[in-house]
Amino acid sequence: MGARTSGREAALQMLFGLDATAADADEAIAHFWRELSAEADAEARPYADEAVRGVASCRDALDLAIRTASQNWRIERMTRVDRNVLRLGAWELLHRSDVPRAVVLDEAVELAKRYGSEESGAFVNGVLDRIADDAGRIDRDR
Repeated sequence: MGARTSGREAALQMLFGLDATAADADEAIAHFWRELSAEADAEARPYADEAVRGVASCRDALDLAIRTASQNWRIERMTRVDRNVLRLGAWELLHRSDVPRAVVLDEAVELAKRYGSEESGAFVNGVLDRIADDAGRIDRDR
């Protein structure tokens, strides 16, 4: 597993925890690495930390983009896994132009399938595809 893939997985775990507590991003990051330092991929840490801080800093805007793209779904009704995979994917689409659209969608779908429900992969793919379209993110080969 590559460093960014591992970083996304670690970031999702931290975001999941943030969603359930009143901790801030730096507290969640410190706690995560303190508790999981033995199992964690050290090369994944910079990307994971950047992603968690990035999502936390613009969560309201990300949630708005998700709400807009996920017609008929209130963000509060989404599972915590789906909601945080979407936040992570939306952050990458909107703030990391160096990561290709296809990579963001593929990685998010894989996270959703691994940690979410049977329907999570398709749901995440559809919502992030709309966010990417709305943001004008087009891969070169499209």
